[in-house]
Amino acid sequence: MSALYVVFEVDGRLAAFDAADVQSVIEIEDIYPVPQSPAWVAGLTAMRSQSLTVIDCRLALELPAAETPGERAPVVKVDGHQYAIMVDAVDDVLEARSDVLPVPGGFGAGWKRIGKGMIETERGPVLLVDIDALIAGPCAKAA
Repeated sequence: MSALYVVFEVDGRLAAFDAADVQSVIEIEDIYPVPQSPAWVAGLTAMRSQSLTVIDCRLALELPAAETPGERAPVVKVDGHQYAIMVDAVDDVLEARSDVLPVPGGFGAGWKRIGKGMIETERGPVLLVDIDALIAGPCAKAA
């Protein structure tokens, strides 16, 4: 049986997290800015009385901010911290129809930094996202 992936869209491109890494998908209502945080950290929001750091996927990829942010966000946990990942749209949970393949060229620097492979799905090719690299943001490329 193939693995399942939570597929989302950012800047017209389909990308995915391994479904096992996604705790839930929430609707983001209020985001409270955090002074002096990096640009891709949109702020904090709440889920079931717990604080989540909101990561703006577009800004983490060094893309222009969305005119209208998506309303739903996958929630992931990294090193004991929970993050809501703002994407343009959450698409579906899909099964891979192929093994993980290398990422071809032409995606751009931000996508190349966070891409860990490609899979085929019923919706076509999907880029698998390295959650740690996404949360680290553009600064990670300098490290």
